[in-house]
Amino acid sequence: QVQLVESGGGLVQAGDSLRLSCAASGRTVSSYAMGWFRQAPGKEREFVAAISWNGGSTYYIDSVKGRFTVSRDNAKNTVYLQMNILKPEDTGVYYCAARATGVIFINVLKYDYWGQGTQVTVFS
Repeated sequence: QVQLVESGGGLVQAGDSLRLSCAASGRTVSSYAMGWFRQAPGKEREFVAAISWNGGSTYYIDSVKGRFTVSRDNAKNTVYLQMNILKPEDTGVYYCAARATGVIFINVLKYDYWGQGTQVTVFS
């Protein structure tokens, strides 16, 4: 089993930055693809970004390209999401997810393990 714990969320003003972390425990996730998803109130959970097992491939939704960067440190069993130039529409609970195969997927159903989420609120 893999346990994922997100941290780094908060209340920020539009234009500010946040760095989310996702610490994995239970087993190493160095061979896993890792994804970030978010869920706004009243909306479905949506894909935000993902990174392949070795960091060689990344993928983002169009609305965050150029503002968000996903990275990983396999030695620390941790994945990060650097979020810059935040907008009110980025508000939501951000979840980290792990997929046992190292290939990126954007489908929420393809991920095997999930964290509890961290709240990000951006006000204008």
